[in-house]
Amino acid sequence: MYKYLVTSVFVFFAFAKASKAQEDKDNSKQYKIQTVAFYNLENLYDTEDDPTINDEASPMMEMAEGLREDVYQKKLTNMARVIRKIGADKSGTAPAVIGVCEVENRKVLEDLASHELLRDYDYGIEHYDSPDRRGIDVALLYKKSEFVVKNSQSRRLDIKNNTTGKRTFTRDQLVVTGELNGDPMSLIVNHWPSRSGGEMRSRAKRVAAAALNKQIIDSLHVSNSMAKIITMGDLNDDPTNESVSVTLNAQQDQKDVKPQMIYNPYLKMLKEGYNTLSYRDAGNIFDQIMMTYPLLKQADQGGYFYYHAGIYNPSFMTNKSGRYKGYPLRSYNNGNFTNGFSDHFPVYVYLIKEE
Repeated sequence: MYKYLVTSVFVFFAFAKASKAQEDKDNSKQYKIQTVAFYNLENLYDTEDDPTINDEASPMMEMAEGLREDVYQKKLTNMARVIRKIGADKSGTAPAVIGVCEVENRKVLEDLASHELLRDYDYGIEHYDSPDRRGIDVALLYKKSEFVVKNSQSRRLDIKNNTTGKRTFTRDQLVVTGELNGDPMSLIVNHWPSRSGGEMRSRAKRVAAAALNKQIIDSLHVSNSMAKIITMGDLNDDPTNESVSVTLNAQQDQKDVKPQMIYNPYLKMLKEGYNTLSYRDAGNIFDQIMMTYPLLKQADQGGYFYYHAGIYNPSFMTNKSGRYKGYPLRSYNNGNFTNGFSDHFPVYVYLIKEE
């Protein structure tokens, strides 16, 4: 017994010493870190009435014409202020790529990218007009020095209203394939149908959106079975809802993710009580970033791999008191500009690679 105890202690200390040596070795490595983010910009409309879309009900069009330009510039400043800070704690800079939604057109994206707080990052823009009834689209901003676009396309979500049989006009899904510092990668930007009419009545629309998303991912896997794919967006569903957990089959634990499967770090965050917005007084994580197996370290594919996911919710973006304490400090309330930011917190993931 004594001999066994001594041997066990010796093995324990030998293992501890080896583990410490490996930890020191890992800590001595140099890594390049990039932030991939998503942000719902909450009604980023310009000041002009566009007769080709339904922007009359936008908060901007509800304001007196003389107020619009001042509000628009403040809105752009607030959006730029947030974007430049997402992930900067670790990366030291603004996101390399950021998906956005609730933007009216390419003009607002150009105005945002050229804002004095962002212009030095030299963001490129991938954007297509969608048939959404509110006239809002999704888009991707990317640092031209970090990400090179090889191909992009807009994929139409064609669904019908269950009651009337008429087509539901909603956002397309943006698919951008390129290279992040030479590492091939595809990104999909989403803004799935809302919960208007209630979660249950509108559920089928988001399941259809998830099915399209899965179809896109599968098609990318046909070209490359080990493709690095990131899908992100405001899904109007939590990670536990059918669209994400069943249709996409997104997994909470990395160990459960196999080739051509999807990892969702926000499932664990939801269970731990985090949120990106509050919908009908309940905390939700509608904003998510998910990735395929080759972006996990266990896949050992080289290049960039997933390191950490987060929700960017600093104090200055949060209501400090009252009924909505802790909620995102939104831009508009009852048609009035609050000088806030958005009704959603942005989300981000860090990707790292050994240099």
